[in-house]
Amino acid sequence: MSRLHRQVMRVLLADMVAGEIPEGSKLPKEVDLTEQFGVSRGVIRESLRSLEERGVIAVRHGSGAIVQPSQRWDVLDGDVLASMLETPGTANVLGEFVEARRMLEVQAAALAAERATDEDVDALTQAFTQMRGAAERRHTTRATEELYHQADLDFHAVLLEAAKNRVLSRMIRPVRAALVEARRALAHPEYRTQRAIPEHQRILDAVVAHDPEAAREAMGEHLGTVEQYLREFTADAARAAQSQ
Repeated sequence: MSRLHRQVMRVLLADMVAGEIPEGSKLPKEVDLTEQFGVSRGVIRESLRSLEERGVIAVRHGSGAIVQPSQRWDVLDGDVLASMLETPGTANVLGEFVEARRMLEVQAAALAAERATDEDVDALTQAFTQMRGAAERRHTTRATEELYHQADLDFHAVLLEAAKNRVLSRMIRPVRAALVEARRALAHPEYRTQRAIPEHQRILDAVVAHDPEAAREAMGEHLGTVEQYLREFTADAARAAQSQ
């Protein structure tokens, strides 16, 4: 998808997420959208096709494009998730991701501790070293944040690969891009050296020691911290809504 197509799609998606184009309603006609955005009909068609592929709209012959219920939207898609995270319902979406991570990653950590090869341990250690290096930098910048999040994502991806379960590995791949968006919303750079880094160190140590129970416990503890951040995020959002 070109940059222009994505821009148009993201604007339309934001309008739908905000309820300005509610579920069950029809989108404006192509000719009207062309005039509204000042782009060609080809750009509009590609944008609508992208929304349809993500389950956001259904294009019906003779009826036009209809906004689908949000339960049908592909929340694993980065564009869809990013738009949803900008709404008052952010906490609900994040809660579903944290819940899914607990179901997948606690047992995956235990399997990785049982099955990790020397190459897996080396890759896990490298990702952890990069995480720690980014976390320990004196100043948090956009570049260091990107470095940290990528290293964090790599750490958990290696852990899942080390579980040596092909079904699990295939299941998690579509989730990876979405997890980047979800992690950013709950980021706490100020606590990383006290919480996230020691928690990941314990996960790594358990895998190195081939101790499944310790790995399961360490991953559970780490996700407990993420759940705490989510509760804090939810409380802050509720207070902000009350003050408006």
